[in-house]
Amino acid sequence: MNKQGPTRQNQQTREAPPSRTRENSKEQAVFGSVLSRRAFLHRASGVTVATLTANAFGVPILDDTPRVAAAELGPVKDKQRRQQAYHLRKEAAQFQRDLPLPAHPDNGDETRYANRIGSYSKALPHNSVGEVDLNAYQTLIHALATGQPADFETIPLGGSVKLTSPQAAYAFALEGPDSHHLDMLPPPAFSSPEEAAEMAELYWQALTRDVPFLDYPTDPLISQAATDLSSFSAFAGPKMGGGVTPQTLFRGNTPGDLTGPYLSQFLWLDVPYGAIPMAQQVRTTSPGDDYLTAYADWLAVQNGAVTGTNQFDPTPRYIRNARDLTEYVHLDFPYQAALSACLLLLSFGDDALDAGHPYLHSATQRGFVTFGAPHILDFVARVSQAALKAAWYQKWLVHRRLRPEEFGGRIHNHKIGTASYPIHPEILNSDALQAVFDTYGTYLLPMAYPEGCPTHPAYPSGHASFVGACVTVLKALFNEAFVIPNPLVASDDGLSLVPYSGPTLTVGGELNKLAANIGFGRDAAGLHWRSDIIEGLKLGEAVALGILTDLSATYNEDFPGFTLTKFNGTTITI
Repeated sequence: MNKQGPTRQNQQTREAPPSRTRENSKEQAVFGSVLSRRAFLHRASGVTVATLTANAFGVPILDDTPRVAAAELGPVKDKQRRQQAYHLRKEAAQFQRDLPLPAHPDNGDETRYANRIGSYSKALPHNSVGEVDLNAYQTLIHALATGQPADFETIPLGGSVKLTSPQAAYAFALEGPDSHHLDMLPPPAFSSPEEAAEMAELYWQALTRDVPFLDYPTDPLISQAATDLSSFSAFAGPKMGGGVTPQTLFRGNTPGDLTGPYLSQFLWLDVPYGAIPMAQQVRTTSPGDDYLTAYADWLAVQNGAVTGTNQFDPTPRYIRNARDLTEYVHLDFPYQAALSACLLLLSFGDDALDAGHPYLHSATQRGFVTFGAPHILDFVARVSQAALKAAWYQKWLVHRRLRPEEFGGRIHNHKIGTASYPIHPEILNSDALQAVFDTYGTYLLPMAYPEGCPTHPAYPSGHASFVGACVTVLKALFNEAFVIPNPLVASDDGLSLVPYSGPTLTVGGELNKLAANIGFGRDAAGLHWRSDIIEGLKLGEAVALGILTDLSATYNEDFPGFTLTKFNGTTITI
């Protein structure tokens, strides 16, 4: 384990009794100013605190307003209700506290390589072969270890681009598990055959960005990619008959991923956005719009420079190839795809709701604030933010895995002889690498965005983490066996949607596929490894399951609990 975080002394400061903690000072800042203001106004005008409170929220209450006795209904009185609320919060916190603590192992690359070639370092200063300045890297490690905001301000940058939100790694979550209380498998190591196979897949994803999904069964480049990936000893993607095929290429490993079209229906069907039927046509980039294939550009971007701008197709299109998908996940907000899926699912009516929905068979009630649209939409948003906190802890404080973009530079310098690295020979001798060189004249990974990857470590994928969490709550609240009505696919040019004919597409399968599409869309852009996606989905799922566990005790309705199929195919009830 090589976990970074505040030192023991600093942890004691953070976890001290309330009179000595920074949290207590925050509480005083929030509540102390309110109470002081109330006391001052009370002394100055003789107006009651209760009246001030009401006025502060815009409710006009006059001193001479007649007061009447409370007319509250309910099974318990205020004091008892207050105690129930307290015990509910306390029991949820104790449940999370008493879970076993994980070990948080990493893959050992940071300690294995003194020059940090296996660790994330983008935006810090680098030498001519793209190896990070070790003093700058150590300053980053020191800041991560102390957790002190001032220490982050001393990190040397190589250019104008800043690191992305490293202090989010310390943020607490008050629903579900704390971000530091979740574990992940370590990612593949720098020199491993798994890393080699994942990099080959990324090269092929870059080379095939412009191939329409409908053409995968017959396209020769797709066939070459499937054959090459089948030759890797540790390729972890789905296979048929022992090998990678056009039907399994670039897909996920969860139930439903291999059924039907490559793209989920939730990224194609028109979304009922309130009273606005919204067509899911995207502003996409032009064919061949690839970046960082010239070494000077690659090195400049490692040092935090900005080079180039995307070239856009003037015509909006339905997502019909990987390039369109990469632009969707370039500009999406964290729960955008899940929000669209949720609105579509709600439009399907009661038959699409989970069988355990407490109002399905009620003669007098329907869901709204609980178990209705506001409830479900809120779930989608809240779990996405919690999943990002969990991902950022793993990224910055545990793994610090290098990005594929950085690894491409290692391969390039190794192949041309300006450096020597322990890279697995399967990638060095692959058809993928040769095809990239034949196309671009370097061994660098072609990127879909001129800025390359984001300025935070690779593992796990933030997109995979939040979409994994969102899809998990949708599977808990909707009927996974419900058949998607009137499925469609995008035409080769992306200008229209045409009827789909093929195996039945279910809500559960298409939600799993949606999660894979959002995750692997980031792979297709060159930003992430396959394992970033697969393990990120699991992390997001764990976050959502923890929140569902906490909230399952907060409802008054009779319902059997949240039932769903996990990404590994097992069914659970919370």
